[in-house]
Amino acid sequence: KAAEELGVAKETLRRWEHSGKIISERTPKGHRRYDLTKLQGLIPTRKFNDRYTVAYARVSSHDQTTDLHRQIAVLESFCAKNGWTFNILQDLGSGLNYSKKGLRKLIKQICSGCVERLVVTHKDRLLRFGAELVFSLCEQFGTEVVIINASDDTSFEDDLVQDVLEIITVF
Repeated sequence: KAAEELGVAKETLRRWEHSGKIISERTPKGHRRYDLTKLQGLIPTRKFNDRYTVAYARVSSHDQTTDLHRQIAVLESFCAKNGWTFNILQDLGSGLNYSKKGLRKLIKQICSGCVERLVVTHKDRLLRFGAELVFSLCEQFGTEVVIINASDDTSFEDDLVQDVLEIITVF
């Protein structure tokens, strides 16, 4: 588990222990136990040019599969036009559900520090409510957020009306 958390091979941990770089505790059966808080400084740092763009697309139901393909095409075109190396992650499921496979993978990649930028067609394609949490993670890990169809000229009242309409739509 420690090797997986650090993103290194198990043999690397054993080599570090043998060289005295780290210390492990042994269980009665000889299994190694590591204190992850002491190992955090050993996480290999990524080179700036190793980072890549992740484009994320989501629709709520199977009926919207054509919209999912359209979103992916828009994301691919946008990323290619900007010359970015990118991966596409996609989900089919409610924007209220945080346990979607693609979303979880996206969050894990952001937290690993390898995502330079996140691109979505609309803010609500990420999550209906709570997208700010993912955006906060992006800020923490130095990931730029690009929303292709973002409108900057909405007032507080417009945003509130949109939120109420989304709640009504969900229910």
